[in-house]
Amino acid sequence: MQPGYPPQQPQQIDNNMTMSIVAIFLFWPLAIPAIINASKVNPLIQQGDYAGAQAAAAESKKWSKWALIVGLVWIGLILVCCLFGGLAGLAGDSGTN
Repeated sequence: MQPGYPPQQPQQIDNNMTMSIVAIFLFWPLAIPAIINASKVNPLIQQGDYAGAQAAAAESKKWSKWALIVGLVWIGLILVCCLFGGLAGLAGDSGTN
């Protein structure tokens, strides 16, 4: 460290842990790698491996997004099937009266 220069602060990298935890409620098989990668970010920053921390954060974000997309699509399909099943049931009942 040279005199006159302030010590360099470590970079702040978002580990995406919140998004990973939310994703685990929607589609856990894809959210597990997201949580694993998110948990690697802070130790890598403390070691000074900023490139590794950014790569782990990017992987965590990728897996979280996929888990959110698949989970929301799955929930949408379930709602559509239930809605059409309910309407089909109502239409079938109205013809028997």
